[in-house]
Amino acid sequence: MSDMKQPYVDKVVVNIGVGEAGERLVKAQSVLASVTGQESVQTVSRTINRDLGIRKGMPLGCKVTLRGEKAEDFLKRALKIREGRIQEYSFDKEGNMSFGVPDYTDFPGMKYDPEIGIFGMDVNVVLRRPGARIATRAVLRRRIPSKHRLDRDEAIQFMKDRFEIEVIE
Repeated sequence: MSDMKQPYVDKVVVNIGVGEAGERLVKAQSVLASVTGQESVQTVSRTINRDLGIRKGMPLGCKVTLRGEKAEDFLKRALKIREGRIQEYSFDKEGNMSFGVPDYTDFPGMKYDPEIGIFGMDVNVVLRRPGARIATRAVLRRRIPSKHRLDRDEAIQFMKDRFEIEVIE
């Protein structure tokens, strides 16, 4: 396969949705910092939901974006928690992948702290091919050609080869 057709892990986004601002959000941010080794940012609501008491701009969760070596190292640890098994529906048609980790204490070296509690997290993996910057650059922006786009089957094969996972139907 050509070097320009070889997929790679562009980024890994780790998200904890708390649903409220305050002490639980601060605890979730400390959990993300300890698990990923990177500072997190707050995610805010974009819409209003009166039934749930959510206002526009209200902090609801936190996330960390990992790239490069940090992203691959974290992904290996998260897949080890899932015992190398990912459901097929976790892959979308563009070749991205999402899965959940039920408890942060499953990561090696993490211990349960009664003050913090239990936090699960969502792990979103973006897979790309070299040359995908053409769609996001500022000058002469273009669409990625259909022959160069990553599809679901290629992403599954890449994850099986690179991270030795088992995809369950």
